[in-house]
Amino acid sequence: MPVLRNQRAAALPATLSRSWLLAAAGENADFPAALASEADSVVFDIEDAVPADGKAAARERVLEALDNGMSGWVRINDINTEFWQDDLDALANAPGLRGVMLAKTEKPEHVTLTAMRLRPGTPVLALVESALGIENATDIAKAPGTFRLAFGIGDFRRDTGVGDDPMALAYARGRLVIASRVGQLPGPIDGPSVGAAGDDLMAACGVSATMGMTGKLTLKVEQTETINAGLSPSASEIMWAHELLEAHEHGGAGGDGSYLPRLARAQKIRNLGESYGLWNE
Repeated sequence: MPVLRNQRAAALPATLSRSWLLAAAGENADFPAALASEADSVVFDIEDAVPADGKAAARERVLEALDNGMSGWVRINDINTEFWQDDLDALANAPGLRGVMLAKTEKPEHVTLTAMRLRPGTPVLALVESALGIENATDIAKAPGTFRLAFGIGDFRRDTGVGDDPMALAYARGRLVIASRVGQLPGPIDGPSVGAAGDDLMAACGVSATMGMTGKLTLKVEQTETINAGLSPSASEIMWAHELLEAHEHGGAGGDGSYLPRLARAQKIRNLGESYGLWNE
C-alpha cells in the first residue's frame, strides 16, 4: 500500500506552507513518519543530510518513494557540485515530486538552470545560505522558476561569522522579505531553530513572523505543530477579525482613515484562518 500524505497538508497550497520538514534520505530514512506528521510540506533531503559517498543511494531511496505513492519536495545538491546534474536527471520525471529546494542558491541563473532541467512548471525553492545569495536576493526572487525563498541560517552564519541573535540576523531576514515582495513571491521561509522546543520555539516563530517571514524549516517532526501554531493567526487575531467583519457586513463601517487597512487585514486573517482550518474553531 502506498503511504498517503497527511491529507490536511496535502490540500494546502505550498504558497501557504508554514512548517517545512527536512526528512533525511540517509540509511535511516523514515519518510512515512515525515509524511504522516503535521508538517505542511515535507522535503526529502539528499544534500546536507547525506555524505558524499551516500548520495547515489539516498537519491535512489527518494526516487523509490516518489515512484510508489509518496509525494514531497526534494532538497537537491547545489549547482557547483558534481551531484546537481545527477539529482535533476533522476527527478525530472518522478511522479510524486512537488518541487525542489535548491541548496546554496547564490545567483538567479542557478534557479533558472535548475528549472530548465525539470518538468515545465516544477517549482524551485531557492535556499539562500551565503552573503552573496543575500545580496542577490532580489534578482533571485525575480528569476524565472523561483517559487519561494528560504533562509539557510547555519551556512550563512558560517559564511559571514554573524551570531544567532535575532538582531545579528535581521538584515539577512529583511533582505529576503523585501526581495520576496519585489519578486511577487509568498513570504520567505525562515531557517530552523535546532533544539528549540515549547516557549523557545514559539518565541523563534515570533521573530520569524515579526520579520515578515511566513514559513520555517525544521529538522524535527515534533516541532511541526508548534511552528504551525506560531505562524498562524492567533486566537485573539481571529476573534478581532470575526468581530470587525461581522460589523462591516451589518453596515458598521468605521469612518477614520485606518478603516480600510484594518478591513483588509481582517480579510487576510479570515483567508488564512480558513486555509489552516482555524476560522470556525
